[in-house]
Amino acid sequence: AFLSFLPFLLISFVIHCVSFNSTVSRNLFSPQHLDDDTVSGSNWITENNVQHSLSQTTKTTRKPYCGYKQQTLSKREQAEQESLLAAIQWPKPPDGKIAFVQSTDPAHSDFVIVKPSGFFKVGDQLEVLVHMKDFHGKPKQYGGDYLQARIHSPLLKAGATGKIVDCHNGLYKVFFTLLWPGEVKVSVSLVHPSEAIQVLLRLREERPDRVYFKSSFKSGRYSETTECNVCLPGDLPVCNFTDLYTGEPWFCYKPRKLSCASRISHAKGGYQKGLLTREESLFFQSDVNIKRPILSSGPDSVIVKPKAFTASPSGYYYEDQWRPRTHWIHHFNKSDDITKCLQGKIIHLFGDSTIRQWFEYLTAFVPDLVEFNLGSPKNVGPFMSVDLKHNILLKFRCHGPPIRFSTVFSSELRYIANELNGIVGGRNTVIAITIWSHFSTFPVEVYIRRLRNIRRSVIQLLDRSPKTLIIIRTANVQELGPEVSLFNSDWYSFQLDSVMRKMFSGIAVHFVDAWEMSLAHYLPHNLHPKEVIVKNQIDAFLSYVCPLQT
Repeated sequence: AFLSFLPFLLISFVIHCVSFNSTVSRNLFSPQHLDDDTVSGSNWITENNVQHSLSQTTKTTRKPYCGYKQQTLSKREQAEQESLLAAIQWPKPPDGKIAFVQSTDPAHSDFVIVKPSGFFKVGDQLEVLVHMKDFHGKPKQYGGDYLQARIHSPLLKAGATGKIVDCHNGLYKVFFTLLWPGEVKVSVSLVHPSEAIQVLLRLREERPDRVYFKSSFKSGRYSETTECNVCLPGDLPVCNFTDLYTGEPWFCYKPRKLSCASRISHAKGGYQKGLLTREESLFFQSDVNIKRPILSSGPDSVIVKPKAFTASPSGYYYEDQWRPRTHWIHHFNKSDDITKCLQGKIIHLFGDSTIRQWFEYLTAFVPDLVEFNLGSPKNVGPFMSVDLKHNILLKFRCHGPPIRFSTVFSSELRYIANELNGIVGGRNTVIAITIWSHFSTFPVEVYIRRLRNIRRSVIQLLDRSPKTLIIIRTANVQELGPEVSLFNSDWYSFQLDSVMRKMFSGIAVHFVDAWEMSLAHYLPHNLHPKEVIVKNQIDAFLSYVCPLQT
């Protein structure tokens, strides 16, 4: 039956894009909603001298107009938001200016394995104590450093992450569950010192505009480009592109001569420079204090003996295959196995480029899954692949702004919540969502609002179609340098990922733990993980779609 209506579905998919967007255009930009002469914070502010050059909107001393601050929360939403913010609150160093030489130095710091010569079996806990010191070699007296830790056995291509506990006195405890037999090595890294975290906190709250976006407006042969963001500095006239259904705020400076309704595209504008003082920049040095190893002052490995153990949360790699510890996973090494699993299903992938990797992997690996050319910009989408023989439809769509892609047509800027509201659902509908990386430069409240809207739509979809399968791909770690740290630090991602997991706990969704799958692996960290890691993510994803019967 699916095969018989698929050609109609393809045509209606394209028509739906046009008709839906023409409706949105009427709702957002018709005179009864927005009027060029209206003086209002919710529409735009008019001024005789309109300046909107991108180069003129990069000054640091500007009063931002932030739409997310205008939202009205219910008592329940306010309580949840306060709880979430409290849960990710980070320890602060003592009051007063801290000199660089007094900050954390990974080269002077060290770790020790508690009872390194003890007898360990698979399933036992291994405890590691980390001592943080400054550049004079003096022990730190406060916490707040951001560490990452893992155990691994290179020859076995095995790895797993650990749980880090901040003792708030310069000491950190790391707990690992030993999951495989043999020699197991411990690795600990300082991602950012506590002093750098305070800089990242300041940037997140005070400079949400440090990544800026732009939109093109066109009428006939005349076009203009203006800056866009959740927060726009200054008192210049703005076009309000806040979504009418979700209330997600988005603004662009108003073009000099064109109306707001003439917007045709959205794109990443760039990254602001000169964000740090000279002293602050010392806390962000690639070879000094960004993702630097902390060495052991004694043995850095233990020998683990075999033993059956009871599974607990998380997972680990063994022979390059991810092994969750809460359920069985099937490794889909043959394309025929994937085809059999997905036969008769519609798969929706929503999010950023990290879930676009799933679309690219599946389309490349499964021969009968052929991409249908929608004429979309490369790496932007939307994209669609079809297997007519086995009734499989695979679709990818990026999430709505903020999105740091190259040019996205305005008509294709869709919010995930709205897309979910348009899905019928059912036992043959599979939805995968990821949303995190493009929110790292904004206050956490912006991210909470977006997740709240998505969560509401997820609950409504599961209420009307409880057999719909919804899977969330978590954030992942990435390579960091001085500049990237200011915009996409793992610490930002870790905070957002913690919020996401809490907000979707207790809801009938499944998680693909891309965070641990990228952190536990031996390959260098990468925003877009290598194929072997993506393949393991796909295995975890498909194991929810087609769970093993044993």
